[in-house]
Amino acid sequence: MSESAGADRSGAATAQRFYGRWAGLYDAIARRTPGVGSARTAFADTLELEPGDTVVEMGCGTGANVPYLRERVGDEGRVVGVDFTRPLLDRARENAQWANVSFVRGDAARPPVEGPVDAVVATFVVGMLSDPARAVDRWLDLLGPGGRLGLLDAASSRRWYATPANLGFRAFVRASAPSTTRWSRGESPTAVLDRRVVDARDALRRRTTRVEETERALGFLYLTVGRR
Repeated sequence: MSESAGADRSGAATAQRFYGRWAGLYDAIARRTPGVGSARTAFADTLELEPGDTVVEMGCGTGANVPYLRERVGDEGRVVGVDFTRPLLDRARENAQWANVSFVRGDAARPPVEGPVDAVVATFVVGMLSDPARAVDRWLDLLGPGGRLGLLDAASSRRWYATPANLGFRAFVRASAPSTTRWSRGESPTAVLDRRVVDARDALRRRTTRVEETERALGFLYLTVGRR
């Protein structure tokens, strides 16, 4: 095993322990943070899902997006959630009781699912990945013709009037991010998060058409959807 591979596995294990320890808190944040519910609704609407579609969510966490996705694909469709943290998946299964919703334990950066599928989504995930552009390419490879890839992410706001709120956002990111979000040269977790979100969105733009991009919550939430 190479040194880089060993580091990747060590980082993954650290992240799993971190998110597993705080599964209950993350579930509450995912479902109750003001404005996030409306952002999830807008996200699902922009994907233009249809009854009978199959949608895969990478890094599904506790399944906060599942009701929005399942509502749009209907009884005829299928929702598959992928996450590598068992306690998060346990909560997701408890929260989702539909027969056409399933969950798979695995690394979202190396998805353990086969295509083609109609849509792939990732919410607040790419900022946690060491190589988000490569992950986005793998997600795009799962899509059939006309398939959609959607990213919903939180990052620092670029709006001038959000400067005071950015200070609070940085404090939140530092408190809620595992050590794997900090790079060896001492960058802050927020700087790493912001760069990874940009890298993922750039990778999506390179390989998709009809890209739709919107900002919400004072510019802290970035919604990007592209069609293959």
